[in-house]
Amino acid sequence: MSICAGQARLIIAASETAADLYYASGFLAPDAFIYLETEGRKALLMSDLELDRARSEAAVDEVLPLSQYQETAKLAGTENPSSLDALDVLLKERDIRDISVPRSFPIEAADFLRARNYRVTWSSGSFFPERERKTDLEIARIREVQRHTEAAMDAAVDVMRSANVRDGVLHHDGEALTSERVRSIIARTLMDRSCTARHTIVACGDQACDPHNHGTGPLRAGLPVVIDIFPRSDETGYYADMTRTVVKGEASSDLVDIYDAVLAAQIQALNQICAGVDGRDIHRGVSELFDSRGFSTGLQDGRMQGFFHGTGHGVGLDIHESPGVGKASSMLEPGHVVSVEPGLYYIGCGAVRIEDLVVVTETGCDNLTDYPKSLIL
Repeated sequence: MSICAGQARLIIAASETAADLYYASGFLAPDAFIYLETEGRKALLMSDLELDRARSEAAVDEVLPLSQYQETAKLAGTENPSSLDALDVLLKERDIRDISVPRSFPIEAADFLRARNYRVTWSSGSFFPERERKTDLEIARIREVQRHTEAAMDAAVDVMRSANVRDGVLHHDGEALTSERVRSIIARTLMDRSCTARHTIVACGDQACDPHNHGTGPLRAGLPVVIDIFPRSDETGYYADMTRTVVKGEASSDLVDIYDAVLAAQIQALNQICAGVDGRDIHRGVSELFDSRGFSTGLQDGRMQGFFHGTGHGVGLDIHESPGVGKASSMLEPGHVVSVEPGLYYIGCGAVRIEDLVVVTETGCDNLTDYPKSLIL
């Protein structure tokens, strides 16, 4: 449901993990606080610990002291008043009875408010639909994180390229080069650039046939290594996302064919992205291209193989957000930032995923990614 006239927007969360709250308040904090928006005016109810910082950093109209409202609740007879008791005081002070909350709203808080006869409704769609269309500033922030992502990819590819091969295993500085070691190189590169990467994928061979397998153990020559990096800026909170698939040594002809098909599918998708296009149609086109080249999708030997994930997803303050480019209908609009990441996965044969990040425009898309696409190192 959408926000109705007369409704107040209420969020109770930690903005470091709740993108809607950071978007609305412009304030990053590790602990939960209260955001209340009425008739376009934004207020935060903050602990004494964060009060002064919020007043200097938050993009809101007022920052109120939680302790003051707790004291009012105590004077009214509430023993050991909680933050919810303080919220109750604030809502009554402003004559608010009708509240809209996000789907992630704490059930404890909802029960508390409903028990006091507030009408609490939740939004089934995006709490801030305008988040999907990025401003020029947001695009610039994402582009900056993408540059840092490319630097981290470069560090990973360089160490693989300079490795030597012993008994089929990549070695560097006298030691076997492992997924874990390459992930560490990626993490350090990003940390030096004030970014944090979690769940980075450096998966070799059949491990990469599970698209979210982080990868473990030594990297082997002649096998594909899928490197998927999706860091968050520590300074702005925005994400970027990029994937490349590389091989040290000689790749099999089957793997080369898979790579060529994935690259062709990505190029096709990039050429189709435009405002007014349904992401579902782009995804369908990718699937049809794979089928036309003989790369089928389905259960083989008890597990999914082929192309069994979406072509892309929105990226911003969340690493996965609307809109999607997949099986569900989702119309693309100017300012949407989406990944384009087709992939093919076959046990014993190879796994390939290639991912760029683009901004949808009226006439096509602006590719935020500036990094080579080459299978062989």
